[in-house]
Amino acid sequence: MKDNKSVCRGQLILIPVGIGSESLSQVLPTYNKEWIDSCAVFVVEELRTARRFLHAVGYAHAIEQAQFYVLNEHSRPEDIKECFREIEAGRNVGVLSEAGLPCVADPGAAVVRMAQRRGVEVRPLVGPSSLMLALMASGLGGQQFAFCGYLPVDKSQRAATIRTLESRARRDGVTQLFIEAPYRNNQMLQSLSETCRADTAICVACDLTMPSQYVRTLTAEQWRSERLQVNLHKRNTVFLIGS
Repeated sequence: MKDNKSVCRGQLILIPVGIGSESLSQVLPTYNKEWIDSCAVFVVEELRTARRFLHAVGYAHAIEQAQFYVLNEHSRPEDIKECFREIEAGRNVGVLSEAGLPCVADPGAAVVRMAQRRGVEVRPLVGPSSLMLALMASGLGGQQFAFCGYLPVDKSQRAATIRTLESRARRDGVTQLFIEAPYRNNQMLQSLSETCRADTAICVACDLTMPSQYVRTLTAEQWRSERLQVNLHKRNTVFLIGS
């Protein structure tokens, strides 16, 4: 699918995927498939999951004939430069993340930065974002917010970072969002409940869009007992701190 501006030059298509085991029809508009089918070249974070997604979405072409460029934390810029030859030749190139939206907390931002520098049209498609869904469901302030990525693993450093984020949330009204490796989620909730002031609001948003979805906002004091009633181990979770 190409518009008039794309006849001679391809576009970089940012393709959302699911964020859990939900049916893709529940989280992606059918319009996306037209653009996915327009791509024979993909920049992906992981080959196996990219191929699995294309199969699940009903990709119109033979997947084994598609061309893939891998872009992850180990990639070098030159590893993906070749994909721009495809765009110059008039082919659309799709960017696929491991989960959710490409380029948000994701290495795909590097290829988009290159596209912007080259004047390539970038087309983002609609899809689920665990960060935005968590913010929507938390009841915390959505006028100002910040995504902070992963917090330190070291317990004392993590506590210091939590206090800093809490201070920003309480002083400036900026809701703080962050994530953790799924196998450390329970430890993170414990750190939050023990480190934050008693009346600081903490939201836990887990398994978003899935039947097992769990979203709860309580004060740190309430979480000190409530956290024992929920097991977040190996579940995709977003944590939020607000005022």
